[in-house]
Parts: sequence; structure tokens; C-alpha cells
Amino acid sequence: MSDVTTAGAVSTGPASEAARKRKLEMNKLQKRLRRDTGQAIQDFRMIESGDRVMVCLSGGKDSYTMLDILMNLQKSAPVNFELIAVNLDQKQPGFPEHVLPDYLSKLGIEYHIIEKDTYSIVKEKVPEGKTTCGLCSRLRRGILYNFAEEHGITKIALGHHRDDLLETLFLNMFYGGKMKSMPPKLFSDDGRNTVIRPLAYSREKDIARYAALQEYPIIPCNLCGSQENLQRQVVKDMLQQWDKQHPGRIESMFRAMCNVEPSHLADTSLYDFEKGRSVAGSQPAVQAAGPEQDFGRLDVLNL
Repeated sequence: MSDVTTAGAVSTGPASEAARKRKLEMNKLQKRLRRDTGQAIQDFRMIESGDRVMVCLSGGKDSYTMLDILMNLQKSAPVNFELIAVNLDQKQPGFPEHVLPDYLSKLGIEYHIIEKDTYSIVKEKVPEGKTTCGLCSRLRRGILYNFAEEHGITKIALGHHRDDLLETLFLNMFYGGKMKSMPPKLFSDDGRNTVIRPLAYSREKDIARYAALQEYPIIPCNLCGSQENLQRQVVKDMLQQWDKQHPGRIESMFRAMCNVEPSHLADTSLYDFEKGRSVAGSQPAVQAAGPEQDFGRLDVLNL
């Protein structure tokens, strides 16, 4: 039986009900992602009045979602800032060059496609069978940093989410002997650039579902034929298993990352155990945003 009955009638068939549920789920996810992103922006002073924010797009679910949420927040933000979308075409074989320009043109946002053949450099320098991700990321970072400086960019936004931060924490502990992760806000060593991660509080499963509902034109990241980062995949699988077996554990671990007590660890560069106080100069440089930047409220606006 057709869902359409008479002209002007409201369809109540299975297709209409599925569409209604899809819209409700999308609105719920968008509200959660807006709330999490707004809170992260506020907590780490990620965006300030007059900022030119370069949103780095890879064509993956995370960067598409980041751009979507930032554009959404921009409409109701308590400060004025610009968004500039940037993609680096590294000339991997099979890269669909038309996908991002077509998508971004429809959004009406300023965008730039940087064309640099880093693929050939990586293939020349990295032995066959070895992962290319390390050199590839360093080359990519340098190109984007230079572009940002040349175009007056004040913040570089990357699409790493909460799960990425946790995975990096465990990777550094397991394989590097350090307790560190990806900071939500990072000042480059040379002082030229400020990197922000607006999705730092957002869950990967929320982003993945939101991207699926939005039907983003996803570009796979394996075009270069590089091996899977086996160490990161091991950690990812471990965390996903914990999430299934022990609901709430991932949330608790992330809260721990945001609630560190140096006096109860063993790093003498952070805490003076002889005098019983924190070491001068060891306090985080990033401070919480003031009331004039109440991004935390943006989840209830313009939905």
C-alpha cells in the first residue's frame, strides 16, 4: 500500500515513520555534539573574538562532523569568528579530487584545496612494507602550518575526538613510557600556530552515527596503501572491548584525564615531594574561558 493517500494528506506509513525516527535521532546527536563541542571550546578557550579558524578536512567522518558542528555553533556564538575549510590533496592514487570541492561549494563556505605531492616523497623515503603514516603526518602538518601563517589563520582545528585522546594516552603509556595524550589545545613549539581539537569531548560512536545519518561523502584514508597502525588498532580494540564489557569505564577514564593530581603520581618535575607543593611553572598554560565566552550554552540554541 502506498504511503501517499490523498493530496495534502500526511503520510503515516512505514517510510514516513522511519524518516521521523531518523530525524529525531539526528537532532538528538547534533544537540549532544553541539553541547560537547561548546563545552570543550569554553573550557580551553579554543575560539576567541576575531579568530580565523582553519578547519582541516580529510574527507573522513570526524572532520566532516567537526565542520558541521562549528558552522552550526557559529550562528549563535557569543563571539564573531571566521571558518575556512582546507583540504590537503597529497596526490594519492585514486584520490577523488571532485568530492570535497563539490561538497564545500554547496555549503557556501570559504575553502582551499592545497595540492602537494607528498605521496611520492613518502613512497621514496619509506621502505616497502613499513607504515607511511609517521612521515606522511609530519609532511602534512608542515604544509598546513605554513598555509595557516601565510593566510592569517589564528587557530587550526583538527578532528580528533575523545577516543583518539584516550587511545593516544594508552599508546604513550604502553609503548613510549610517558603519560601524555593529545591536548585539546596546543601551542606549536615555534609559536607560529595554535592547534585546537573542538571534538575533544565527543564520543567516536556519536560522530560515526551522525556522519552516517548525514550521509557525508566519505573519502577512505587508505588510498596510499599504507599498513594499518597496528599498535593504535590494538589499543582501539582494547578500549572498545572495555566499553562493551564495562559500560561507563571509558567515561571514567576520560574524566581522570581531566582530573590529574600530580602529588599522587611520581613526576618530580611536576611536584616537589620534599616541600610538598607543585613545581613552579608546571601548571597548565591553558585556562578556562570567562563568562563572556559561554560556549557551553550553545547546545540549546538554534536547534
